[in-house]
Amino acid sequence: MPKMKTHSGAKKRFKLTGSGKIVRRKGYKSHLLGKKSATRKRRLRQATLVSETMVKKIKKLMPYA
Repeated sequence: MPKMKTHSGAKKRFKLTGSGKIVRRKGYKSHLLGKKSATRKRRLRQATLVSETMVKKIKKLMPYA
């Protein structure tokens, strides 16, 4: 059986932590930044964990992560 391919979009967007959790970047940081407060933009810089409901789907897209 051939190897499964990793989803190209998923490999660019998600990383796996040492303990096996999936980390993602936050959205809403690309444009229209003038109206957003500095506090809000600062919070958007930090990465966050993927919600438990999405973990199974993302792991399916990245079989070797």
